[in-house]
Amino acid sequence: TIGLTAFSWQTPAMGITRSSFKKRRATGGKRPVYRKKRKFELGRPAAGTRIGPKRIRTVRVRGGHTKFRALRLEHGNFAWPSESTTRRTRVLDVLYNATNNELVRTKTLVKNAIVQIDATPFRQWFNQHYGIELGKNKLEEVKISGSVTRKREKRRKANEGNGAVVDTGVAEQMKTGRVIACIASRPGQHGRVDGYILEGAELAFYQKKMMKKTKGKKE
Repeated sequence: TIGLTAFSWQTPAMGITRSSFKKRRATGGKRPVYRKKRKFELGRPAAGTRIGPKRIRTVRVRGGHTKFRALRLEHGNFAWPSESTTRRTRVLDVLYNATNNELVRTKTLVKNAIVQIDATPFRQWFNQHYGIELGKNKLEEVKISGSVTRKREKRRKANEGNGAVVDTGVAEQMKTGRVIACIASRPGQHGRVDGYILEGAELAFYQKKMMKKTKGKKE
């Protein structure tokens, strides 16, 4: 006879599935479950990427492909759309997430999360490119070459009908050394935290949302 200790009699853990058997019909009726879960319907736990020194795990997925599950990230490539430039910079904080405030409290990095990034690389680029130092109360011109002067003149002409050269919201943020950005990549799938600086109407929209949230906390 075989002893009971030879087998594990514990109930197996339930697997995460993406099947629609648990969904009800449009009429509200329950659907009959006529088969077990399938491998091609599997789901996996969320990555829960946080801010910290880079830590990435590879996951073998269907078809022999690989996903890069980022557990910790702190640097990424962020674009400045109006200037058509991209710089690698540090992610400092998570400010807003439309899905859940818990993701803000835990500083979880997910796609479309609104984060605060270091503005130094962008200020340095702007100074080098146009000879204007952003982030000061008064824009002070520094010693510049003829090529930079021509670039500035060309840019001024291109923006004559667009009002201010730099978005006022971005210019104000540059004084603090931090700017608000949006994550466009998928850290739990690609192992990267890339995005773009918020400007114009989109920046105003999220600033209003964040202001409303802080006002609600005080009350």
